[in-house]
Amino acid sequence: MIAIIDYDAGNTRSVEAALTFLGEPSVITQDPGTILAADRVILPGVGSFGDAMGKLHHRGLVAVIRDCVSREIPFLGICLGLQLLFEGSEESPGVEGLHILKGRIRRIPAEGGLKVPHVGWNSLHFPGKGRLFQNLSGEPYVYFVHSYYLEAQEDVVTATTDYGVKIHASVEKGNLFACQFHPEKSAGVGMQILRNFIKIPRCEGHADYPKPER
Repeated sequence: MIAIIDYDAGNTRSVEAALTFLGEPSVITQDPGTILAADRVILPGVGSFGDAMGKLHHRGLVAVIRDCVSREIPFLGICLGLQLLFEGSEESPGVEGLHILKGRIRRIPAEGGLKVPHVGWNSLHFPGKGRLFQNLSGEPYVYFVHSYYLEAQEDVVTATTDYGVKIHASVEKGNLFACQFHPEKSAGVGMQILRNFIKIPRCEGHADYPKPER
């Protein structure tokens, strides 16, 4: 069973529909016990960084997410769900992220006629091909909807794309995965990425993550 964390994220139903298409049972939930008992966990997200962090705090989900990561339950952040894993965002100055990974969220510069938000298909490049991208070849196209992008430490970056700037499009550390694009909206490529995530085994109690003191 995959737990899809419910915090009014906006794209929970589309993630659920993609998992159903793949024959994978899932539940949309904000219950800590259900989340921590799941085989895998997905943190979706569409919307404002500050509002999202406020909702996670209000529902008592910040500690639950950190606990998932510390237990090495396979965990996938999608779009805003990726951004929340980091330290903070230019979208919401003064709002602290989850601080699970080091990096900042920057605004895509609206220069050279680029439209912001970035909405559409872009190809991925693989500086270090992670487990989410097994059985994919070349530079596959995936679907993005975002105005802000990740600038992370290079050692966790598994995919990049270019849209005016170099965007860190996917990261991996241990059993923690995240992508700025929407695999649930990325046709066959996205379904393969989700299949790869579904195959990641749960490995209880072997994490190397210190729990953030926040």
